[in-house]
Amino acid sequence: MTKTDEKITRRKLSDQVLDRLREMLASGELQPGDAMPSERVLMERFGVGRPAVREALQALHNNGLITINHGERSRVNAIDAATVLTQSDELARLVLTAAPANLGHLKDARRMFELGMVRQAAERATPDDVDALRAILAEQREMLGDADAFVEADMRFHTRIAQISANPIIASVSQAMLGWLFEYHTTLLHWSGNEDTTLAEHARIIELIAAHDSDGAVAAMAGHLDRSAEAFEPR
Repeated sequence: MTKTDEKITRRKLSDQVLDRLREMLASGELQPGDAMPSERVLMERFGVGRPAVREALQALHNNGLITINHGERSRVNAIDAATVLTQSDELARLVLTAAPANLGHLKDARRMFELGMVRQAAERATPDDVDALRAILAEQREMLGDADAFVEADMRFHTRIAQISANPIIASVSQAMLGWLFEYHTTLLHWSGNEDTTLAEHARIIELIAAHDSDGAVAAMAGHLDRSAEAFEPR
């Protein structure tokens, strides 16, 4: 059947309004931080009723493109990789819950991703980057006895390595994957009795990054990830 034979479908008015609003965002007519036009202005501009406008605005809000604050004008959000990946959080949880095998795939993806990141970090790290990693390690040492805080510092350590790339997409993907994995960190018993090992591994990775030993940093990170992989299991 050719396109000329396809039946014509009538789209919801709210979907058409949503398309127009997205065009306003994509064209730059609406910039991050701008207040959205009022509902009345949008109704007059598009020739539609209030329900269609409200439904379209809610869809933009649900997608993270704008923020709706009751009693105030909605505002345009900054759109970046973090925004997109944050919107994927719930979908990621559903995928991991519905198909437990996907957790293993996520672990593998994270391993490949982090080995590439640590290699790049060893090649590019500045003294300030190394100081930042050492500061996180010092904070993590102070978290001994507080499992939740210890794990949170662990996430910041790996995220900071990703940030050395100066690539916001790499940093955002790293943070998203860590969040999805730690969602599946069951009882935190993995850390009990292993904190000193984790700290020693982190310290070793930092020194290899500081020495710009990319092969050594990759090997150390691989060992660290392989040892900790069993910590992530379905709840």
